[in-house]
Amino acid sequence: MSATITPVDASGTDPAPTPGARLLRFVRPGAALLSGFLLYLSFPPRPLWWLAPPAFALLGWVLRGRRLRAGFGLGYLAGLGFLLPLLVWTGEEVGAGPWLALAALEALFVAAAGLGIAAVSRLPWWPVLAAAVWILAEAARARVPFGGFPWGKIAFGQADGVFLPLAAVGGTPVLGFAVALCGFGLYETYRRIRAHRATGTIPRGPVAVAAVSVLLPVAGALAALPLVDDSAENGTATVAAVQGNVPRLGLDFNAQRRAVLDNHVARTRELAADVKAGRAPQPDFVLWPENSSDIDPYANADAADVIDGAVRAIGVPTVIGAVVAPETGKLRNTLIEWDPERGPVATYDKRHVQPFGEYIPMRSLVRIFNSNVDRVSRDFGAGTKVGVFDLAGTKVGLATCYEAAFDWAVRDTVTHGAQLITVPSNNATFGRTEMTYQQLAMSRVRAVEHSRSVVVPVTSGVSAVIRPDGEIVAQTKMFTPDVLVEEVPLRSSLTPATRMGTLPEALLVALAAAGLGWSAFRSVRARRGGRTA
Repeated sequence: MSATITPVDASGTDPAPTPGARLLRFVRPGAALLSGFLLYLSFPPRPLWWLAPPAFALLGWVLRGRRLRAGFGLGYLAGLGFLLPLLVWTGEEVGAGPWLALAALEALFVAAAGLGIAAVSRLPWWPVLAAAVWILAEAARARVPFGGFPWGKIAFGQADGVFLPLAAVGGTPVLGFAVALCGFGLYETYRRIRAHRATGTIPRGPVAVAAVSVLLPVAGALAALPLVDDSAENGTATVAAVQGNVPRLGLDFNAQRRAVLDNHVARTRELAADVKAGRAPQPDFVLWPENSSDIDPYANADAADVIDGAVRAIGVPTVIGAVVAPETGKLRNTLIEWDPERGPVATYDKRHVQPFGEYIPMRSLVRIFNSNVDRVSRDFGAGTKVGVFDLAGTKVGLATCYEAAFDWAVRDTVTHGAQLITVPSNNATFGRTEMTYQQLAMSRVRAVEHSRSVVVPVTSGVSAVIRPDGEIVAQTKMFTPDVLVEEVPLRSSLTPATRMGTLPEALLVALAAAGLGWSAFRSVRARRGGRTA
């Protein structure tokens, strides 16, 4: 039996760490930050979706075998590397404080995922359990606090990726799970290859785990391709999306509300003239963006008159995005169906209003840190009814801007009969940042998830028309007045994702919980065994 002798210096103390040893301490933290940054790079507007699996492979190397506390810390660094650049647009007009606070808060969910991944990383089939833990963290982040903030779900970076058909199988949770599983499987495959080279043996079970972890997501995506169908089941509709533009960028667009309304009126009248002259096809209905009339047309006759004149000119039902201001109570972010003969005939109030944007939680406390909260002088209230308008015989589902990030807010319009989805938005507050492209990618994923055409009218861009297979067939430039007129297929069949709703996510959460419970049980049993020995 031999002993390892640690050299000491003349004073009898351990020698000081070498510069190389000190540098090694930063390798894993640096790799954690890099893994998060690679996830950010996989998101639009860059077509680098394929960076997500290598990012998870690197994260697997960082976290596998780590203690729980180290897993939490390394996970937090990965979260900062991911969310700080991804969410930089949130500070575009209000300064760095809100952006840094939001990223720091949301990174805690990635830190919790890091802890969980470290916990399950010593178990058999750990890549499967680790991917499920990631989805557990995303599910929590989509619900708390203040109703959740699902921006940055891994699925939303895959609009151009090979895994996209899986959205039709089980929605964003299954799509995100597949990407994470492929990444963790890549690392496990690499680890097993290295072990084989070192020992010369091939342990068949672990190798099978590694191979399945990589091949199963890819095979699943290929098998799901028949679910991606953009054929017309219920005929077609010709839809017009109006982008009126705003006079200037920034938070003060609200002070320009009459100019914004007039811009959308002018573009609609120009479309009517083009239709009359034969330069454009007659649309079946017209979609305006969120906040296209921040002047309440119910309380302001002049706003109602110009809207009514534009709708009569085009001669088809038009959806108007308005701020409705009742004499008492909260404001309403409302979509109004405006008929050319009868005027306003139906409304939809946004159900998931944006915290710190449309209402201010803990206003007195938040004011201490940022006075911009008082720009929202009167809070918006949330609606309760699902939004589906019957526009000239077409059932159109309504998800206003921020709502596109939430699985339930889009799905229940389809289960209530929507043949087409629209996501009216207002991104003028965020200038020329990546925010609008990140949001557009969400709509592309939703198109495949529910097999519906999606039309995205935006005040300042990017407006787009998306087919049920996720392809963008027309889009505008940012801060440019424009109108898109396209014929799109209408569909009524339901994908497995639409039918199952939250069930796939619940099953993945249960799998993660089982893995965490198994890890905890093994840890307790090991400690008891150590005390007995």
